Amino acid sequence: MKIFLISLLSYLACSGSTRSDNPETVTDAIIDTPIVKINKSNDQWKKELNALEYNVLWEKGTERAFSGDLWDNHAKGVYICRACKLPLFDSETKFESGTGWPSFFKPVNKKNVVETSDISHGMIRTEVVCGRCDGHLGHVFDDGPKPTGLRYCMNSVSMDFIKR
Repeated sequence: MKIFLISLLSYLACSGSTRSDNPETVTDAIIDTPIVKINKSNDQWKKELNALEYNVLWEKGTERAFSGDLWDNHAKGVYICRACKLPLFDSETKFESGTGWPSFFKPVNKKNVVETSDISHGMIRTEVVCGRCDGHLGHVFDDGPKPTGLRYCMNSVSMDFIKR
């Protein structure tokens, strides 16, 4: 675990993250420290993200099922927010939902994801956003496996993956 934490910190330090002003929050998922919110303008996010990433993370879009680079990923590691690099999900909680999007039964830390009501498209759903930057990640449903019974159905384009 210690080697993994060092690798994670090294990756985040070298990944071009704009979070160098407060490196202590990089391991929010691992240690119990406060999450420092990131607030950037839409123009700033547009400069840092490609068009699909921006659409999904800030305009609450979605990628087509089975089109993302992480839905079929079976490697061991951690899924982090593509925008702010906050750790979100561990591969140990990923499961095959058959939906075409990466699905997890729990986040690495409950404070790293925020659940809000989503009444768009004539449906009532629970939206999941990043706990640090508020970027749209996907939705959570109550049809997942034990032990939680939850299915965090995330967009691949909202996340990056750090292999363990």
